[in-house]
Amino acid sequence: MTALEIIISASLLSAAPLIFTALGGVFSERSGVVNIGLEGLMIIGAFTSIVFNLTFSKTLGAWTPWIALVVAMLVSGIFALIHALATISFRADQTVSGIAINFLALGLAMFLIKKIYGKGQTDTITEYFRQVNIPGLSHIPIIGPLLFKGITYPSYLALIVAFIVWYILFKTPFGLRLRAVGEHPMAADTMGINVIKMRYMAVFLSGIFGGIGGAIYAQSITLNFSQSTISGQGYMALAAMIFGKWNPLGAMGAALFFGFAQSLSIIGNSIPYLKDIPSVFLLIAPYVLTILALAGFIGRADAPKASGIPYIKGER
Repeated sequence: MTALEIIISASLLSAAPLIFTALGGVFSERSGVVNIGLEGLMIIGAFTSIVFNLTFSKTLGAWTPWIALVVAMLVSGIFALIHALATISFRADQTVSGIAINFLALGLAMFLIKKIYGKGQTDTITEYFRQVNIPGLSHIPIIGPLLFKGITYPSYLALIVAFIVWYILFKTPFGLRLRAVGEHPMAADTMGINVIKMRYMAVFLSGIFGGIGGAIYAQSITLNFSQSTISGQGYMALAAMIFGKWNPLGAMGAALFFGFAQSLSIIGNSIPYLKDIPSVFLLIAPYVLTILALAGFIGRADAPKASGIPYIKGER
């Protein structure tokens, strides 16, 4: 039971940033805009949250990580508009633009870190998302220690938001319009839906969710910002989105799987059955499982039909 408690707690901790970022990818790609730049959006979110946290922690106290989360969300959302401008208005190649966003985000963040702090990384934050025990629920036999003990609040929030996003996409007029724009933009345009506006909104939402993912990762796992703070998590979130077939709940399930794989590299040495495995295998496990998942399932997943295709009004 102790080993299982540690695994579940660490898996949810690692999965929460991936869930939020994957949900952002779902919004963008459901509208027809491929967003390879999720990694860069996470970097901007992580950078913004840590800098804000270090600057205002003495003033804001325990509320600091939450307010830093909101600030990171807005900054990353605005940063995502660069990708929207390039791909929607200027009709640039969406894959190339996404990769450029990743490079730009890391380069800009590291330049500013060296300018602000005079070194290649920030100090460690003192106010962060701590693991908590939910009063009352953590004492429920068997279930309590597994699901309500040693978990951070953002982990629960990620699971709840995934269901909310699913409802928005499949049960509301906004979700219907968004999916129509990603499947057949010309038909959507004919019905009076502003395709350009919907795609801008979707990419902005991907930035917001990517920023949340980066802020949670930085303020619950690394507790500082450096060049290696976000090192592949954005690509894992992208893989989770594809593995989940562009469905919020599927993306959540895939993110939980990748979160479990990622947690093994963190807690492997404390699990009786895993501590004898060489650490290098645990470190590469998340990336190997990501590749295997995509290799096995990407051929069976159908992306939105207009995904990656710029919309030009009046053209088929």
